[in-house]
Amino acid sequence: MTLLPIAGHEELRRALAGAWRRKRLPPVLLLHGAPGVGKQRLGHWLGQLLVCTESGASSGSPGSPGDLGDPVGPCGSCRECRLALRLEHPDLHWYVPVPRPRTRGSRDKDDEALEDARRSWLEEARVTPLRPTHSSEVRALHLGTIRNFRKEARRGRGTGPRRLFLLADAEELVAQEASQEAANALLKLLEEPPEDTWFVLTSSEPGRLLPTIRSRSTALHVPSLPAAQVRDFLVEQGVTESAEADRVSLLSGGSIGRALGFLGDGNDDGPLEQTRKSALRLVNAALSSRDADVYQEALGFKASGARGLMELLAFIEIWLRDLAAAASGVEDVIRNRDAVAWLVRKAEERQVDPSGPSRALAAVERAREEASGNVNPQLLLTGLMLDMRRALRTSEP
Repeated sequence: MTLLPIAGHEELRRALAGAWRRKRLPPVLLLHGAPGVGKQRLGHWLGQLLVCTESGASSGSPGSPGDLGDPVGPCGSCRECRLALRLEHPDLHWYVPVPRPRTRGSRDKDDEALEDARRSWLEEARVTPLRPTHSSEVRALHLGTIRNFRKEARRGRGTGPRRLFLLADAEELVAQEASQEAANALLKLLEEPPEDTWFVLTSSEPGRLLPTIRSRSTALHVPSLPAAQVRDFLVEQGVTESAEADRVSLLSGGSIGRALGFLGDGNDDGPLEQTRKSALRLVNAALSSRDADVYQEALGFKASGARGLMELLAFIEIWLRDLAAAASGVEDVIRNRDAVAWLVRKAEERQVDPSGPSRALAAVERAREEASGNVNPQLLLTGLMLDMRRALRTSEP
């Protein structure tokens, strides 16, 4: 198996390829954007460009790409490109957040366990290159992963003249674990990269990165894809049929990785679809005049793990924005297209003023801050629904 073709971001790829061929490519890049829009795939594409021998990249000057290649990037057919696409190139290193393995009794053995977990992830990526961005597992860039990252970066190159290190979801660095010495070593590595070595960090929440890491990188925003491009990709790759691709591409917000999370397996909904429906039930309970509806929905959640509510809160925001659109009579901008009739009916029945959902969004933001403190989810959601109910009443200022 090989990586699937990169989708979209033509202007950004053209700019990166041009910077490389003009010998102006920054040694440390921070690719930031919404989850699942292709940041890691773009970083790997850049690494492939650096090792390709047929596109003119090897000399840092313009060249003629191969017939199978990207018009501005790697040829896709030389030996180096084939190795890169199979995730087997010795000069392209991909580090990702992983679940914490069980301890093996010493620091070195624990670091080996984290490296084993990373290699297992890469093997899964080879077999199943197209996977949802969403995961219910708790993953992080542990201190041992960073030690492995630094150790590999200090080694010599593999078979080619240059290397690229891709550090995914850099905001997941477990900062509280890292000693000052380790943090300084990582920063020094980014500040003074080894010769002919480039680093690409990706992040969906760059504000969570250490300021010193942000200051040592050149930030590039990776925009969301047009919904039509997401849809076409899903259909072309045989992921789903046209009607379902239309639906999930609109829900995805321009993210192929998130679109996959809405797709189910057999009769079961995908994980993001389940969360979307849970958010709808909470908004519906907030619109109800019965307190019992609020308490019943809140008690359906566990009494711990509030940090896992972030995705749910994001979907509540989308439902509230759609409710505001329905109340304003602009149904064409509603993202939950399968619920337009319900939203319009609820807006009419509850006489929802367009400013009500805006006030309710402030309650969601407060709930997000509380969730980061890991409060009881049942209490948090009860308070949120009651706050949303008050905000949605047109009689209140």
